[in-house]
Amino acid sequence: MATPSKVSAVAEITNDFKESNAAVLTEYRGLTVAQLKQLRVSLGQETKFSVVKNTLTAIAAKEAGVEAFDGQLAGPTAIAFIKGDAVAAAKSLTDFAKANKQLVIKTGYFEGKALNASEVAALAALESRELQLAKVAGILKAPAAAAARIIDALRLKLEEENGAPAAAEAPAAEEAPAADAAAEAEAPAEAAAPEEKLVLFSIRLRCDSEPQARRAPL
Repeated sequence: MATPSKVSAVAEITNDFKESNAAVLTEYRGLTVAQLKQLRVSLGQETKFSVVKNTLTAIAAKEAGVEAFDGQLAGPTAIAFIKGDAVAAAKSLTDFAKANKQLVIKTGYFEGKALNASEVAALAALESRELQLAKVAGILKAPAAAAARIIDALRLKLEEENGAPAAAEAPAAEEAPAADAAAEAEAPAEAAAPEEKLVLFSIRLRCDSEPQARRAPL
């Protein structure tokens, strides 16, 4: 039977799911109250690290439309509900888990996409929003030439990561039709060259044959 406290707990967890752009499911077996407090401080105010009941969380996840935690709710469970920078929160969790083996990162989701433990670690390895903004600020303060070099380096790095072709290759593709057109324009001139040689050769033969024709009666 659902008690008022359980109904309230389900409603709170459901609301946390709906308001978060990411969440990470963890098992905290063996962590002390002091360690949990330390973890919450490292996560910051935009991430809520909640110890939850598995049965109530399963109900709340279903109501919120979250399927990433299906079959994963077992053991002492705590969820990091992330409302801010998901990369920074994932990094705080993974760093804490490395220093405190009792914290186990099980699964998560980010912007609706389910993540396994390895993908959460990969998310943590990305540059945080604050670091990206700091780089942009550095570019804006740098001299024009230095800024151009930095921007070009960032562009090349993005192309390598995404497997996209360099933008510099595009003009070469655009120049190809022009080169073909030039070749076609030159082709008639080259084709006409043998005809001109034939005309000159005919004139020369005519000039050579006329004196012989005049001498023939003699």
